[in-house]
Amino acid sequence: MTTIRPLHTIAEFREVIALEQEIWGAAVPEDAVGIPLFVATLKRGAILLGACDGAQLVGFVYSFPGVKDGRPMQWSHMLGVRPAFRTSGIGRALKLEQRRVSLAMGIDLMEWTFDPLVAVNAHLNLRRLGAVAGDYVVNVYGESTSPLHKGAPTDRFIAQWWMRSPRVEAALSGALAPGAAAAGRDVPLVNQVERRGEWLACAGVDLDRREPRLAVTIPARFTEMLVRQPDAAHAWRMASREIFSTCLSRGYRVVDFAFAPGAEWGTYLLEAGPAST
Repeated sequence: MTTIRPLHTIAEFREVIALEQEIWGAAVPEDAVGIPLFVATLKRGAILLGACDGAQLVGFVYSFPGVKDGRPMQWSHMLGVRPAFRTSGIGRALKLEQRRVSLAMGIDLMEWTFDPLVAVNAHLNLRRLGAVAGDYVVNVYGESTSPLHKGAPTDRFIAQWWMRSPRVEAALSGALAPGAAAAGRDVPLVNQVERRGEWLACAGVDLDRREPRLAVTIPARFTEMLVRQPDAAHAWRMASREIFSTCLSRGYRVVDFAFAPGAEWGTYLLEAGPAST
């Protein structure tokens, strides 16, 4: 049985660092969170939770306090789950406990970054947790030394998680409206995809679309593509950068993501105007 609990000792921090290296394969210390940062931030409101299968640490989540527009919030810096446990719901369970702890502190906003081209993370963040995204940041962490990212530009969405909002409550209870999954042909696609050999490619982009709701398709296997076909992955990064940077600069917000296990692609739903929290 998996249990989730706070981590607070030096020995536990070392376990987290070892798990960081296993998950991300960080080649140099600059990509990792280390013991001094854990020690200092946990004394001033940071949250470090571990998921344990018996005595084995199989996942963790780490956030630290920040200020946005004059109000306190939490910035969630890392969420990692050991590969063998990634289909067990541990990532979501860690986020739910992180939310519970944050709310007990009187904090109702949490933010974090995620790769717009990683479908499983988009599905977790937008559909299963109820976050939204209104900012796209180009190469926010610089080109990563992690083998997982293969030196690719680290473009990211910034997720906003208003943890007390009706939207989040609906997502956590499974009652969030179908959104992107139900949009179907009623929402125009900004981009078209086509198969080129083993991989899907972005075959065309229409940035002139200005409808209230827009859909954007991404491939389901981007992480694998980075390893096996980096040129194709780079092409997707550049195409998606153009799409999301343009749309979000016009006031669109990313509010949903439709994705099914085993599917070849996923679909984002963008809405014009301020995102509903």
